[in-house]
Amino acid sequence: MDAEILSTHTPELFRQAIRRAAELLRAGEVVALPTETVYGLAANALDESAVARIYQIKGRPAHNPIIVHVAGNEMAKSCVKTWPVPAAKLAKSFWPGPLTLVLPSAEIIPDGVTAGGETVGIRWPAHPFMQAVIRECGFPLAAPSANLSNQVSPTNAAHVRAELGGKIRLIVDGGQSQVGIESTVLDLTVSPPRLLRPGMIHAESLAAVCGEVQSHDAMTQNPGSRLRSPGMLARHYSPKAKLVVLNWRDDADLHRQIRNSPFALSHCFVIAHTKIPAGFGAANVSVIPHDAEAFARALYAELHRCDAAGAGLIIVESPPDLPEWSGIADRLRRAAA
Repeated sequence: MDAEILSTHTPELFRQAIRRAAELLRAGEVVALPTETVYGLAANALDESAVARIYQIKGRPAHNPIIVHVAGNEMAKSCVKTWPVPAAKLAKSFWPGPLTLVLPSAEIIPDGVTAGGETVGIRWPAHPFMQAVIRECGFPLAAPSANLSNQVSPTNAAHVRAELGGKIRLIVDGGQSQVGIESTVLDLTVSPPRLLRPGMIHAESLAAVCGEVQSHDAMTQNPGSRLRSPGMLARHYSPKAKLVVLNWRDDADLHRQIRNSPFALSHCFVIAHTKIPAGFGAANVSVIPHDAEAFARALYAELHRCDAAGAGLIIVESPPDLPEWSGIADRLRRAAA
């Protein structure tokens, strides 16, 4: 099976893609759809068998829950048992957008979505196509990233096709994802709320709306405890190549740090934002602006490019230790684990 790929770049193509995606989703199929964070592998969140197909296609561990995507606060409230004041405040400030709220799950949400837990992550995405499909369907969509489990998330339709094109019926091409990394996840079932996965909406911004926010180092997740959110596995978001995060003073310092690497320089790729090294070949060095939003938007695409070019080692310049870079630092830490 080769996936049908539908474009959305004219109003008529946009409408046709909505109708086709909704038709397949109503029939219990799994389809790849664009969101502003990364591309999602979507199914009817209320259909246990459709959700099970997501796990099968991705090779996703059964204990890793899936975020539910909604279009509007009323649909969000239908998916949860309670809608506390902090949820209302955060939704008003950050939805639609890259923030997932973890709340007690309503009975209509299948165990497959929550991985058998009692909570569910809910997000109202900002991408107009994803919003339109959910409205057309009239039900929420379970949608993890549209890639094989633990691999680098896709930020365009070509990434999805390369990994899953032979496993799904439809890929909707909505252009390049504009956020570029997965959503921030905040657990509202504890007080104060706990950050389960950092993202481009960082803890300081959340705290300004709902008061104190607990940080949580998901790298220390207890192996025996239930995952309350996706993105909490120690190794995740990983390219095929080995990835290391390094600081270097100059070219000599960088070459010294990698001199014991088993990879030839021709198979070493560098992703930099401030200190641009020499001696690797022009095609092996990518420079992303020293700006957190720009870096996040481009990072996964660069990791995909390095893998496609046959990289053995990917060297990423360490991000600044600043709140706006915390989500990027989290993804790099997991990719390098």
